[in-house]
Amino acid sequence: MGGVRVLVYLSVCLSLLTSLCQGQRSPAAPAAADEPTLGLTTRELAEVLQGFLDEADSRVGLSVEKKASVIPRCDVGVRCAMKHGPRIGRLCDCLRGTACNTFFLRCY
Repeated sequence: MGGVRVLVYLSVCLSLLTSLCQGQRSPAAPAAADEPTLGLTTRELAEVLQGFLDEADSRVGLSVEKKASVIPRCDVGVRCAMKHGPRIGRLCDCLRGTACNTFFLRCY
């Protein structure tokens, strides 16, 4: 979740910076393809950005895979939930015909 938030924040900042810098260009002189920006060429900036996005995609992909996984099934009498203060967190899903008892936190 944090990685997605960082990625969205970075893309919004990059879009905003790009839109603000469009007005700074002079229309008479076209920009060169390898014009150094902050000591880096366009190709170097593109490679760094691509590396960052690949790294962010790999981290985001793992968290999405974890969320998309199927919740395991519990047998009757097995602990199906944990109590976290006032909240109850599910560990597994009870079999058909049974339900997770919120007092004992077991499938009955």
